[in-house]
Amino acid sequence: MKNRYIDLITQTFHFPQEGFHVDDNQLHWWGIPLMDIVEQYGTPVKLTYLPRIGQQIDRARKLFGVGIAKSLYEGDYHYAYCTKSSHFSFVLEKVLEHGAHIETSSAFDINIVESLFEDGKLGKDRFIICNGFKKDTYLENIARLLDKGFENLIVVLDNMHELDRLLEFTDKPCKIGLRIAAEEDPKFEFYTSRLGIRYKDIVPFYVDKIRKHKHLELKMLHFFINTGITDTAYYWNELIKCINVYCALKNICPELDSLNIGGGFPVKDSMAFEYDYEYMAEEIVAQIKENCNARRVQEPDIFTEFGTFTVGESGAILFNILDQKQQNDREKWDMIDSSFMTTLPDTWAINKRYIMMAIDNLDEPYERVFLGGLTCDSDDYYNAEAHSNAIYLPRYKRGRDQYIGFFNTGAYQESVGGYHGLQHCLLPTPKHIVVDRDENGEITTKLFSKGAELQVNAEDFGLLIDECVSAESVLQGWDDVLDGQPFAHIPQPRPKPGTHWHRLQPKFCTARQSQLRASGF
Repeated sequence: MKNRYIDLITQTFHFPQEGFHVDDNQLHWWGIPLMDIVEQYGTPVKLTYLPRIGQQIDRARKLFGVGIAKSLYEGDYHYAYCTKSSHFSFVLEKVLEHGAHIETSSAFDINIVESLFEDGKLGKDRFIICNGFKKDTYLENIARLLDKGFENLIVVLDNMHELDRLLEFTDKPCKIGLRIAAEEDPKFEFYTSRLGIRYKDIVPFYVDKIRKHKHLELKMLHFFINTGITDTAYYWNELIKCINVYCALKNICPELDSLNIGGGFPVKDSMAFEYDYEYMAEEIVAQIKENCNARRVQEPDIFTEFGTFTVGESGAILFNILDQKQQNDREKWDMIDSSFMTTLPDTWAINKRYIMMAIDNLDEPYERVFLGGLTCDSDDYYNAEAHSNAIYLPRYKRGRDQYIGFFNTGAYQESVGGYHGLQHCLLPTPKHIVVDRDENGEITTKLFSKGAELQVNAEDFGLLIDECVSAESVLQGWDDVLDGQPFAHIPQPRPKPGTHWHRLQPKFCTARQSQLRASGF
């Protein structure tokens, strides 16, 4: 009887597969021996594998390039990166190395654009697509980029009032776009996206409000489907509706030349994941060409804004199983050395599933378990995979380390859960390691964030860190002062000797440092 963990994997999936293989009874991810990472850096630890970012950008270009060639399509394809997926400096630098453009969603993205320009990483000819609902700070920052001569900045208007507000901040020549408020999937809790302008208002808005401003140039029509790019009647219907609006606008606005279909390419959330990227890219191109030709309209340049597709498969997080708890006759809980709520917030917020695998002990018999996080919150657990309503891991043996990994976690988790700063139950954030390959193809690693130190921003409590206390002193107990009330503080889990914890004292303070520093800028 084949009851080993590795037998379960090979019998359930096509394995090995891209990105995953086993060598010497240990899991390798993109050729990285993960136990080497664990032995060098410990757990919990987050990984970013930079080469995968460039591979995904090149992959999308090839997919759409093939579609353009097959359809004899007359427009070009442009790849833009959705910065809100991951703002880290090493991510954005890798994106720009591969010639991608930038899509922004807030005022603070503009600060990052300026930082990249000052560092010589981004030129003024790069497309900067400014999406999102725009507060005054966002519009002010956009105006500053226009003043600096960013010639391909496109302000995508999210609503009709935004035009007048934009004109209050700049009178410079400006390229603009219009975002369509797409109809949502019938299963959604609302019918129409809160983002964008209604289909029926697009053409009248251009005629009545935009066309009279000679320094404005309408260049782009934008739409995005929340459920992503899927082979469903719903998606194709919404795409065709958008193309029809584009054609109607193009007939009265000759300078319009770009159709932005947003993001939505998925990444693997299971070893059983299947998605026909080639077909979808080719069919999108073919549908745009067919419908434009039927209306005798020149095919537009196609823009995409891929975020999760760009960085999702570059991310992983590794945990150690601290202990196992038998809570009833059937339920065994493997307790990880971190929290799902703080490190993988999408697992509890939107029930997101990731690829999860054991890293070592693969030749041991397997058992069904539930995974529990360290916080005191009842929602801090993970109990199913995308392909199965269950989790299986090598049988737990007390006294033997068992490491596990969650993979394709590179998008949104730091943006949603927060990076450094205050987190649930004051749990420290994991170490963060950047993995790359040198000119010889050899793996290199770099510690980006120590992660093991207490990451509370004391200023958020009106506190100011004024001294650093050793773990040895903490273990003996000491009096902290909070609102004048002393209490003995013994951190759990107990810190290792040699680490340092901060003593906090009351002091109201409003200054906060920029998140740019935490992201590496």
